[in-house]
Amino acid sequence: MVPGSPAAAGLFFLLVLALAAPAAAQGDAKRGAYAAKAGGCVGCHTEERKDAVRFAGGRALKTPSARSTGRTSPRILRRASENGARPTSCARCARAAARRRALLSRVPVPSFTRINDADLKDLWAFLRSLPPDARPSREHDLGLFFRWRFVLGIWKWLFFTPGALVPDAARSAVLNRGAYLVQALGHCGECHTPRNFLGGPKTSRTLAGAKLPDGANASNLTPTRLKKVGDDELKDLLRTGLTADGDVLGESMAEVVTNTTSQLTNSDLAALIAYLRSLPPLPDEPK
Repeated sequence: MVPGSPAAAGLFFLLVLALAAPAAAQGDAKRGAYAAKAGGCVGCHTEERKDAVRFAGGRALKTPSARSTGRTSPRILRRASENGARPTSCARCARAAARRRALLSRVPVPSFTRINDADLKDLWAFLRSLPPDARPSREHDLGLFFRWRFVLGIWKWLFFTPGALVPDAARSAVLNRGAYLVQALGHCGECHTPRNFLGGPKTSRTLAGAKLPDGANASNLTPTRLKKVGDDELKDLLRTGLTADGDVLGESMAEVVTNTTSQLTNSDLAALIAYLRSLPPLPDEPK
């Protein structure tokens, strides 16, 4: 092969691609750090105490059915949380495992399954860059009935559809980005959508507001409420947690502002608001 020939140049290009492929497959930790902020990961996976190790787990989360402890793991993130299944030895087995070994976890997998592969790889890279914490993960504190995995399997069969969110060709790029932030990474519907008696989301009432396990009310995010607030005012609210009249958001949403919405870029925050304004207005959830 003659140096400088087209064949040599082509071989060099293939070698560069081969060397770059493993790094690309591992994801980008910097982008993963941003995705973790957009996903609010630190809120559930860090204890509520001074000097707690971030992302080290151990936080008790109240649910209508049980209490569980937030736990973070690259394997759970990449191979399992997108499917609601326990980790397997192979990423390709995760979707099949979802049908067999349901996670006993508070991870909002119905939303996180919509996260795209690129963000999942970046999140994994970010988590792998964190310093290890020596404490073992705490076991879930669950009632006997909720320890039966087949019950979770039935719930998933009823209410869980695996798969990344597909952009809507009828939407603009801005609205598709907003939909992705709301439906996937930001998992807004997990709190702002009411649930039926089995704990499944009422899809006809998506983002219309809901009662939270701690007794607080998650507000209606459809234009029914948002039409009363201008874009600049809404951006300030999501940046600071302060309303225009000087009031403050409740404790749970204030934490979301601190960990998530205040960390979004200007373009992502604008996309999120634009998407919420594009939704059909729904009446508030009955008290």
